[in-house]
This record gives sequence, C-alpha cells and structure tokens, in this order.
Amino acid sequence: MSEAYRAPGGHDRTGQAEAFDAIGSAYDVAFPHKAGQLAAGRRLAAELPAGSRILDVGCGTGLPTARQFTEAGHTVLGVDLSAGMLELARANVPSPMAEFRRVDLADLRPSGEGPGAVGQFDGIACFFALLMLPRKEIPSALRLLRSLLRPGGLLGMSMVEADLDDAAIPFLGHTIRVSGYLRDELRQVVRDAGFDIAHEESYSYAPARIDAPPEHQLFLHCRRG
Repeated sequence: MSEAYRAPGGHDRTGQAEAFDAIGSAYDVAFPHKAGQLAAGRRLAAELPAGSRILDVGCGTGLPTARQFTEAGHTVLGVDLSAGMLELARANVPSPMAEFRRVDLADLRPSGEGPGAVGQFDGIACFFALLMLPRKEIPSALRLLRSLLRPGGLLGMSMVEADLDDAAIPFLGHTIRVSGYLRDELRQVVRDAGFDIAHEESYSYAPARIDAPPEHQLFLHCRRG
C-alpha cells in the first residue's frame, strides 16, 4: 500500500491497513463463527424498513454483515482502509446491491465530493471498527456516524470490552493498535454522542486460532437521538 492514511488529528493508520491487507482471509479462519455479529446484523436488518440503505463501517471481507444486508433486501455501502479486505468483500458479496470503497472513517461525509461523500443512511453497522481508533478519536467518530444517519436511524455497533487506549497488541502474526472501554464507560460515550441505547448483548468469544486471545464482545443496538 503506497498511500498513507491520516485522520484529521494526524493519526497515521497506514500500518493498520497494511496489517489487514496481509491478514486477508485468515481473519475469517481465525474468527469463524461470529455469533454476536450475526445476531446484531440480523437485528439491524430486521428493524429497518424494506430496501433500506445501510453503511457497513470497517466492512472487512464482507462476511457476514454486508452479505446479510443484501440477502435481506437492503442496499449496503461497505467502507474499509484495507484494499486487500475490500477485494475479498467484492468477491464474497457480488450482489449489485453492494458497493465497497476504500475510505477512512474520519473522511466520511454526508455531502460534498470525493469517495468520502457518502450521503445519509437508514442504518449503520460499525462492528469492531472503533477498536482501531485512539480513545480521543472515538467520540468524534460516533458523532460523525450520527451525522450520516437519517433522523431516527439505527446504529449497530460492537467493541471488545477492555480498558485500553491505542495499545499495541499481537494479532494473527501482525501488530495492530487497539482501544476499548469497560461497558459502563462505553455506554456513556455512546449516549454522549447523541444515541439512545435500545438493546445490549455481550458474548465471550474464543477465536479458533490459539495466537488470537479470548475476548469479551459488547454489542449495542442504538437509535439516533
């Protein structure tokens, strides 16, 4: 990957993208079941009106979420920084109802020009994408996602429960930087960004590969307040 990606505050995400380029399809091998993400995707798809427009932030390989949405009859735009992941997503979700773009979350806009100008959506899925941001960027990222939702729109999101801020961790043979919150703090951050939390679930998850540590996943189903 020749281009560097920097958030407005100057945070360079090139290394994150390159790690996921290299991980590729090994991600779905290491995380094969995704029960929580499947349940959260089903909930979001079912609660939206037929034929809704959905943004899948950090879409990865397109599995399972982008495929779930198209199979439910919705239109999905998947965005990710990893060109390798997007290539897999286009192969995994070849539906004409799916589009995939290489865009940094921080560059998304409801109007304007360029690939980051994405319009507004009935629903947004943001499963584990916020993990990749330093904590100082997460509140503004949530407010940005709120601006991309139509009034009353729905957000399905997930984080790994952890008291971490931009910590370097080994992940499937690479090093990535991740952040997390304990659940009470996560709820507060989400509410402060202008969302009402309608439903919450948690899952203990043990990846299939022994070099990926067990984790506790939090899923929040939210409505734009």
